Amino acid sequence: MVDDVRPGTIGQGEPLEGAELTVTSKSFTEQLILGAIMGIAFEAAGAEVLDRTGIQGSIGSREAVRKGDADAGYEYTGTAWITYLGRSEPITDPHEQWEAVRDADAKNGVTWLPPSALDNTYALAMNQENHKKYRTNDLSQVAALSKSDPAAVTLCVEVEFANRADGLPGMQKAYGMNVPTKNITQMDTGIIYTQAAKGSCTYGEVFTTDGRIKSMNLVVMDDNKHFFPNYNVAPMINTKTLKKWPAIPEVLDPITRKLNNTVAQDLNAKVDVDGEDPHQVALDWMKAEGFVK
Repeated sequence: MVDDVRPGTIGQGEPLEGAELTVTSKSFTEQLILGAIMGIAFEAAGAEVLDRTGIQGSIGSREAVRKGDADAGYEYTGTAWITYLGRSEPITDPHEQWEAVRDADAKNGVTWLPPSALDNTYALAMNQENHKKYRTNDLSQVAALSKSDPAAVTLCVEVEFANRADGLPGMQKAYGMNVPTKNITQMDTGIIYTQAAKGSCTYGEVFTTDGRIKSMNLVVMDDNKHFFPNYNVAPMINTKTLKKWPAIPEVLDPITRKLNNTVAQDLNAKVDVDGEDPHQVALDWMKAEGFVK
């Protein structure tokens, strides 16, 4: 990374001067932005940063940090707990979920810094017209509607969501829904948002931080029974790197505290809706927040 940045509210005194740090991420929009944010923070604090963001799939970036091929990246607590650590039962409380991940991953040479409020989990969303018509605001009300007016509840979902225990089957069981198969259409992620916005299906499966929720003016149903796992973003650091550069938490903590779903939706929309470059979006936000100059 070759950004011309200086310390703002973070990185004062350049505590990472002399460090050569490799930052990684997965390949979807939000991860590319978060990887750039982390790298820019390290640059402002004096480090030389190698950009290894955009690795395909979940496992690649995680393994890079675990093995020491990369030093750090932003990761999701639910993904770590379920996918990397192999635990089938998610923990309902977001902070307890992070603590469990932190404690379990310590033996793998991976340190988790404090999490953000950014929670990129599953949800159902509908357009404004259907929201006015059916007046559902949470998944319990969707379940009630599926009983009182079965034809009203049509779903657009991804193939993966349709078959995952922490997706549609589990959600239906948790909320007592029984949506007939003929009312469920499986499709690619991007098309779901368009179809839900058009009203072709009453409810579309969405990710809570996706910028298209805001740009398409969709209404997200509250997961009032807390069924879906918590996918809070937190810095995942190689433990050996952290021991060598103990100033990393003081550089990242203020940024992580600022991240939430509204921020993520705004930043993701700049890329997915407006067509901007993820790295530039990250840099503009870091400057706007005063983290760097």
